[in-house]
Amino acid sequence: MKRNQGFTLIELMIVVAIIGILAAVALPAYSSYQASSKVTAGLSEISAGKTAFETLLNSGGNVTGPTDIGLQVTTGNCTIGTTASTITCTILNAPTQVDGNIITWARDATTGVWACSTDLAAADKVKYAPKTCQG
Repeated sequence: MKRNQGFTLIELMIVVAIIGILAAVALPAYSSYQASSKVTAGLSEISAGKTAFETLLNSGGNVTGPTDIGLQVTTGNCTIGTTASTITCTILNAPTQVDGNIITWARDATTGVWACSTDLAAADKVKYAPKTCQG
């Protein structure tokens, strides 16, 4: 009786080809997931400063920098900046699709309402922006 001594070369080549096809599909999807996750992380970092921003303005102060509202200037996800009515995040350490893009929380001085925007408005980049911050 003949025993099976292992896989043939053809069988191994088929398995390698299947793995290659799966990797070719999965890598772009993973990169897209990483890009949208980085944008969401940056948005969450600057969103934390809105309450402190309001508190400082309501007590008669002015916002001159991120440290005034308890935010770091640079984090693992973004470089944070502020003006008298905005908090911005310039995305860092991200996939090339979103690296260097800016997320902005802008406060309307009259109504006090915050509005989120990004510069990801190009048709190929809008998919990376959170649904609540579409440009």
